[in-house]
Formats: sequence, structure tokens, C-alpha cells
Amino acid sequence: MRNAAILAIALLLALAPVGTAGAADLASAMRQGLVGERADGLVGLVSGSVSGDVRQLVDQVNRGRMQKYRQIASQRGVPVDQVQRIAAQRLIGSAPAGIYVQNPGGGWVRK
Repeated sequence: MRNAAILAIALLLALAPVGTAGAADLASAMRQGLVGERADGLVGLVSGSVSGDVRQLVDQVNRGRMQKYRQIASQRGVPVDQVQRIAAQRLIGSAPAGIYVQNPGGGWVRK
């Protein structure tokens, strides 16, 4: 239980936006329904019809998240996919109403 609490705190710190500009762009893309929170702790394209800028944003956010997930996993001695699952639960749980989230079957639903 203690390890889970420490992991949760580490995730909260790791998922804090690195820069406000990137966070604002991601939040905007999510509000527009272009991007959503995936079930693996990454962000995904809700629709394939998005601009190159949005695709680049998704790639950038996911690279940053994976780097943090690997770092946390290494520090805690747990598998990366465990860190991703916990992060996904927290990110989806804290996503505001109206944001797309991925359900366990892989489909997109508005929260």
C-alpha cells in the first residue's frame, strides 16, 4: 500500500505540465474534441482528421509522458506498464466533463 501511495505521488508530480504553452495547447485540443486521454496513460487522436500541428503535439506529449513513466518505473522497480495504468486511471478520473477518454475496449467516449 505504501509503495502504491509513493507511486501515486510520483505520478502526480511527473504529470504536471512541463510548460504552460504546451499544456494550454493540449487542453485546447482536448476541449475541441481532437485529442483524448488513452487507457495507457498517453494521449491519442480522437479522429484521424487533424492537422499536423495536433499530431506533433500528441507525439511531443507522449514522448514526455513515456520518459517520465520510464523514470518512475526505474526508480520504483516496477514495470512501465504498471506506471502507465495508474497514470491513466488518474488522468481519466481527473479529466473534466466533455473531454474524450478511451474506454477499456479502446473506443472514445465523452466523459
